[in-house]
Amino acid sequence: MRVIRVKYLDKTFYAQLVDSEAVLCLNKALGLDAPIPLSQVTLLPVVWPTKIVCVGVNYREHAQEMDKAVPAEPLLFLKPPSAIIGNGQAIVLPGQSGQVDHEAELALVMGQVCRNITPEEAPGCIFGYTCANDVTARDLQRRDVQFTRAKGFDTFAPLGPWIETDVPDPAALSVRCLVNDEVRQNGHTSTMIVKPFELVSFISKVMTLLPGDVVLTGTPSGVGPLRHGDEVRVEIEGVGLLINSVEAESAGSDGVPLQ
Repeated sequence: MRVIRVKYLDKTFYAQLVDSEAVLCLNKALGLDAPIPLSQVTLLPVVWPTKIVCVGVNYREHAQEMDKAVPAEPLLFLKPPSAIIGNGQAIVLPGQSGQVDHEAELALVMGQVCRNITPEEAPGCIFGYTCANDVTARDLQRRDVQFTRAKGFDTFAPLGPWIETDVPDPAALSVRCLVNDEVRQNGHTSTMIVKPFELVSFISKVMTLLPGDVVLTGTPSGVGPLRHGDEVRVEIEGVGLLINSVEAESAGSDGVPLQ
């Protein structure tokens, strides 16, 4: 099932994308039982979480290209929800940075409250999967050492185009990133150092994961710069295709989505 988040008649809710022209409200309490034409709803970012938990250096080849050691444990950091944009919105290059990179990633969207769970329990806590781009101001990351500024700018967390609930094995998916039709990243989740269900278990022993929270699972090798006028695509097998344009801050786009 493909799930999107929409606004309709001043109500915000999750909906099943039943075809290319209609959605079906998943919140039965709203009383919207009939299919709603897609043209009548406002598309919102697919999720608005309390937190985005990210995993750094989770592919060996990416560790090598960044000249980093493979962590002994998953390396966690956070992105703010204010960084989220949806499919079709613009990534805005901040004036503070001279090098903004793409990082294609598989994202997990939580469906249950989970704390101190095992990897075997993780599938039951995940609502679905979506494409993500962990946009990073690489020069600021090197300068600051910590990741907050480099990863936290508005528009630096594109997610979408929908949440796919039917993914048999998230550790068996191809992950690609294309910039202006040039393949930049071409990886596979089977080569993750720590697999998705193990990541959820590890994170749940640090912090409680709530419904709607997002886990970014790391990026394969091939990260590279984005420039004004680019189009960047994150394509994940069996999940979807996330497309975003790229604009310099001076180009005038605020990039701030509706919640």
